[in-house]
Formats: sequence, C-alpha cells, structure tokens
Amino acid sequence: MAEVQNSRRLVELTGFGSNPGALRSWLYLPTIFAPGASLVVVLHGCTQNAATYDHGAGWTQLAEEKGFAVLFPEQQRANNANLCFNWFEPGDTSRDSGEALSIREMIGHVVQSHGMNSRSVHITGLSAGGAMANVMLATYPEVFAGGAIIGGLPFGVAAGVGQAFERMQGRNPPSERTLQSALAAAAPNSGDWPTISIWHGTHDQTVKPVNAAQSVTQWIGAHGAPEALHVVEDLKGHIRKAWRDENGREAVELYLISGMSHGVPLAATAAAPLGNAGPFMLETGISSTARIARGWGLATEEDVARVESSAGHAARPAADPHGIKGIVAKAMEYVAPKRRAKRAEAGVDTSQGVTKVINDALRAAGLMR
Repeated sequence: MAEVQNSRRLVELTGFGSNPGALRSWLYLPTIFAPGASLVVVLHGCTQNAATYDHGAGWTQLAEEKGFAVLFPEQQRANNANLCFNWFEPGDTSRDSGEALSIREMIGHVVQSHGMNSRSVHITGLSAGGAMANVMLATYPEVFAGGAIIGGLPFGVAAGVGQAFERMQGRNPPSERTLQSALAAAAPNSGDWPTISIWHGTHDQTVKPVNAAQSVTQWIGAHGAPEALHVVEDLKGHIRKAWRDENGREAVELYLISGMSHGVPLAATAAAPLGNAGPFMLETGISSTARIARGWGLATEEDVARVESSAGHAARPAADPHGIKGIVAKAMEYVAPKRRAKRAEAGVDTSQGVTKVINDALRAAGLMR
C-alpha cells in the first residue's frame, strides 16, 4: 500500500467481523492518539482505492495534526470491476447485510479496540463512496454524529445498474414522498438523525446536481427542517445553504461549487494546502476536507482559513497552536490530573513530572532533541 503524505502507513485490518460484503479495511492512527478520540470513515470513489483517495483529500494529513483516527473501507475488483461501492444493490445497502454490514463491523471493531469516542463517529465519501456514505447514514443513523456526501446520490433510489445510471443522469427522478419514505424505512427510529453536509459541483455531468437537491429533500424531511427555514451564504463565488431543525441547529447543509465537475473540492494551490489535486480531486479554492471537519468539531475556523489562504496570507505552520505540540499538550491535559493525584498519594514531587512526559513525547515524535 502506498505511503500517505506524513510517511505513516495505513494499516490493514483483518478479522473485524463476518465481512459479508468482502471489503478490505485500512486504518490510520495519528502519532499522538489520546483515549476517546474521534473517528472519520472515508469511502473512495470508483476507480480509486483508500491510499489514492487519501492522497488527494488529505484526511490523514489533517488527522495527524488534530489527533483523530481515519478508517478507509476499500472495494475489491471481485465485487465491482470499477471498484465502486455497490450503493445500488439492495443486498449491499440494507441494514445488517452485504457491504453496509461490513462497514458497520469495521467501525465497531476499531471503536472498541482503540477506545474511541462512539458518539463522535463521522462518515464521508465521493461519488459511489458518497452514495454509500448516504447508505450508512440511513441504515445506521445511531452510529454517526455526522456525514458528508460529495458528488453522491440520495438513499434508496436505485435497485440495479440500470436504475443507478438513470438516477446519476437525473432521469425519472423519485418523488419527495418516495425519497422520505425510503429513509424512514431504512432503520429503526433512533430518535436522532446525524447532521448532513452535501457537496456538489454545478457542472457535474457524471452525477447530475439534481441528486444533491434530492438528498437535501430527503434529509430535511427526516430532520423536520422546513424548506423555508434556511440560510444562504456566498463563499468565494460558491453557494452554501443550511437548514435548521426545530431547535435552531443547522441539521442539513448544501455546498454548490460553482463551475466544478465531478470530484472533491480542494484548495490545493493554497500556501498550506490540505491534499493534492489530481483525477477527481479538483482545485476550487475551497477545502471540503477542512470545512467538513470543522462542521464536525474536528477542526477550527483558523484551520479552514490556513488551508485556504493564498501565498503571502497563510499562517506559518510553526505558529499553528493546533499542531502536534498542541496535540501532545491536549493529551497530557487528559492524563495529567490522574498522574498528579497518584504521585501525590505516594508522596512524590509532581512539579516536573508532566513537563518531563511532554518533552519525552516530543522527542519520540522527532520534534525535540
């Protein structure tokens, strides 16, 4: 498997469950990984694999900095010749069956094995991966705090390859009632739906933008977020809309990226870019990865500004308070009170203990001598 940008390899997971969808699974853990960290599940598009998608979108690059884990389910050619997740096959898109169950098993395995925060699991994907992310959000809503669908399709609108192509091209569109009924029937009512972020290029000819509108219709119905209750923003010539639920929370958002075709929006020419431009990884001046992570509480406004800033205006990486030193300090905030209490009970001087542990951790990471 190819190395990711920060020279740490993705580790393949095996034995994570019955794996009825016969998928592969790759995990990334950051250098400094604290108990209770968040998990992001990332689903590649057709013709891609875990490593190529990550190289473009930059999820492990951000994870290394911010201290969360990333799980990459990966399709195999034996399941789909084009390496697409089978978002249109009923046997792979129903709760507790096929590829959907395989992904659920992976998530359960890594959350339990690594002591992750089960209330801070998120999922995203592009194209077929975006459609499959929507499948997971619909069939296992209790698992996810939030999801992001990039160039994807609504849930439950195709059964077979023929219908899949029709929906991708916007032909024979499902009714509002069909969209919302499919979602309502996908899983037992958990009472809480994940927040939804939908991204689509206005010039996408592979998966027509009408699919984004249908996904909005599907999810604002689930959240009880009336069409009229939304905000509209202009972002560098792109449009962002958001719909609030009855509690005033932004439950569903839509980014329409002006002039973009089929792919992931990047700010790859920024002074401090996140990810790399390439096939289906498209320069737009907007970093979908950073903005999605910010919406999930995994990144900050400052992070978004930094990775979207042009040369001459970007913050220097060394001045970033959320870099690896910040991660070490944050991890020590978690362990320091317990460590001090135990040492104090034993009558040991604790004044230098935490500082020594932090310095040792920085040396281990190659950041101090």
